Amino acid sequence: MRTYGLIGYPLEHSFSRRFFTAKFLKEQKEEQYLNFELSDLGRLPEVLAQNPGLAGLNVTIPYKEKVIPLLARVDAEAHAIGAVNTIRIVRQGKLALLEGFNTDVHGFSRSLVPLLSSFHTGALVLGSGGASKAVRFALDKLGISWLVVSRNSSDSKTLNYWELTREVMERYPIVVNTTPLGTFPHTETFPPVPYEMLTPRHLLFDLVYNPEETKFLAKGREKGAVVKNGYEMLVLQAERSYQIWNENVIR
Repeated sequence: MRTYGLIGYPLEHSFSRRFFTAKFLKEQKEEQYLNFELSDLGRLPEVLAQNPGLAGLNVTIPYKEKVIPLLARVDAEAHAIGAVNTIRIVRQGKLALLEGFNTDVHGFSRSLVPLLSSFHTGALVLGSGGASKAVRFALDKLGISWLVVSRNSSDSKTLNYWELTREVMERYPIVVNTTPLGTFPHTETFPPVPYEMLTPRHLLFDLVYNPEETKFLAKGREKGAVVKNGYEMLVLQAERSYQIWNENVIR
């Protein structure tokens, strides 16, 4: 059976398996999607050997960057981002060649654009990991300036949370949370941005999708900001992953 899967750690609350299982049932496809929870990325060759029908993988925390050295080829966009969330597996006899892509840019861009107004010209990107890199790449493509906000400020494009002045908040009215703060079961957590400075001109986008409304989004909504969670982004990037896995496949 043609098989796809997800690698990362932990995976107990992952979106992908539920989404693809429902998709295959609805579309009457004899395909399956499995979770491969790997506490050690070094076990990936074992997964490939034990699952000869495996044609593609999604990659989540903490391996979007760490997996790159294991790939035979990396798509130009994923290489520029420095993070991979989709792997296409090309079988050549007993060999499994891994090709890396990033579909987060596609999902984020298409989900964000309908919400933009003319004054949304700057963004604060909370977090500096693999998802943050994809978001920043997407913002560059959209012509939106950005600053990273992190507890560890390391360069001129990175601010610490305590440096978020009213002037900064006004200049960068888009605020994107790429951190896991607020994710179930830790729903009481949220990024320490100055929520009292938010206005209806602000747009808060949270890559977290479980729960549907995080504390981050709820606090923004209370101030009249436009808010959106990461569910649509996930659906869009998942569908794009499926297209990549099945390009040039005779079905």
